[in-house]
Amino acid sequence: MQSMYVKRCPECGSVNLYWNREKGEIICRDCGLVIEEKMIDLGREWRELDSESSEHRRRAGAPLTYMQFDQGLGTEIGTKKDLFSFGSKKKNKFFRLRKWQQRVSTAIERNLKLALAELRRVSSYLKIPSAVEAEASRIYTLAAQKGLVRGRSMESVVAGALYAACRRHDVPRTLDEIAEASRIDKKEIGRTYRFITRELGITILPSNPVDYIARFASTLGLKPETQSKAIEIIEKAQKIELTSGRGPTGIAAAALYVAALINGEKKTQREVADVAGVTEVTIRNRYKELLEKLDLEKEMKKVKRREEILLKAKRKKKK
Repeated sequence: MQSMYVKRCPECGSVNLYWNREKGEIICRDCGLVIEEKMIDLGREWRELDSESSEHRRRAGAPLTYMQFDQGLGTEIGTKKDLFSFGSKKKNKFFRLRKWQQRVSTAIERNLKLALAELRRVSSYLKIPSAVEAEASRIYTLAAQKGLVRGRSMESVVAGALYAACRRHDVPRTLDEIAEASRIDKKEIGRTYRFITRELGITILPSNPVDYIARFASTLGLKPETQSKAIEIIEKAQKIELTSGRGPTGIAAAALYVAALINGEKKTQREVADVAGVTEVTIRNRYKELLEKLDLEKEMKKVKRREEILLKAKRKKKK
């Protein structure tokens, strides 16, 4: 058998090689030279033909995860399949054992069991990736172990941890979206988020307005050219530090609004504001700043001229 390590015998140049898997050796069939020895087989030790055989042969369990209150270290007493092989007395005993095994002992574990279920619900509603959900679970677990949950509602701490995880992984989710999913006031989530990050020493960089462009443009049904133009506008604004001290969603919404006007896609400020979760006043203010600081008034004038020419052409056709 030709090896994946050696293709030719260094002694006689033969390609007639044999891989002895039991001894971990590669031998030349022509001259008998042992080319490799004590090789490590990186393949699997067994074959899994079905789920039952894999459970019997597997010696390692699932990895540790913060998405479960016991980090995945807990065990389960039997399965429902075992009921069919028991009598009535043993069935009652089996149910009692399972009930006691499912009971959680400490207050932190009880809190985690409820909180992580709520976190899974909110994450599913917002379609958040599993890596972000795992990070949010880790943040909440650390907060519960340090006693930061006391005096605050469980839902607000869950929402704050989830928002912190989204910010750390650059997943664009606004406070308004998390507030809608968790049914907690936006200001309460913001306060809890700042408190958790400060007490746990979590450093979070300011969110980039570019991260919101794809989501907002997809919801508004804008063309890829408009998205590219909006990103170009934001990058120019970042170079002159126009985005510092301003909300990223407002900057992203205003850049999309300007890009849509330049590319001839008419979207009202109300439509963009509803998608971005900001007010029309915010979009107007950011819109004026972008036009003044980035010298976009020339492009806007070209757009107006193009529209006037099209209107004149339409009127001539009607006549």
